[in-house]
Amino acid sequence: QLLLVESGGGLVQPGGSLRLSCTASGSTLENYSLGWFRQAPGKEREGVSCISRRYGHTKHGDFVKGRFTISRDDAKNTVYLQMTSLEPEDTAIYYCAAETAPFTWCGFVVDDQESWGQGTQVTVSS
Repeated sequence: QLLLVESGGGLVQPGGSLRLSCTASGSTLENYSLGWFRQAPGKEREGVSCISRRYGHTKHGDFVKGRFTISRDDAKNTVYLQMTSLEPEDTAIYYCAAETAPFTWCGFVVDDQESWGQGTQVTVSS
C-alpha cells in the first residue's frame, strides 16, 4: 500500500516562497501520476498542480498563474511543489495524492486519487 508523507509547510510572508515535499513508501511512485491539492477552511479540496508518470507533463489550477512548479524524483520516491509569490489566498492545507493513470496524463478529480498524504499547513500572512 502506498503511503505518502508531506513536509515543508509553514508560515511565510506574502510574496515569499515555500517548497513542499511528498515522500512515498510501500510502493514506487513510478506507477502513479502525482498531484498536489489544497483545502482552505470552508472550501472544497481543489487541484493545485499535477505531473504525469512519464515525460513530465503537468497541469495547474488557474489560480497558479505560473507561480508554482511541480516536479518528481522517482529515484527518491518524492514529488515536490515549489511555490513562489505566495499570497494570503494560498493559505490552506496542502495534500499530495497519487493516481494510477496513463503515462502522459494527470488530473484533479479528487475521487480518482488512490492515496493521500496527511497534509501540511501553509499559511501566508504578514
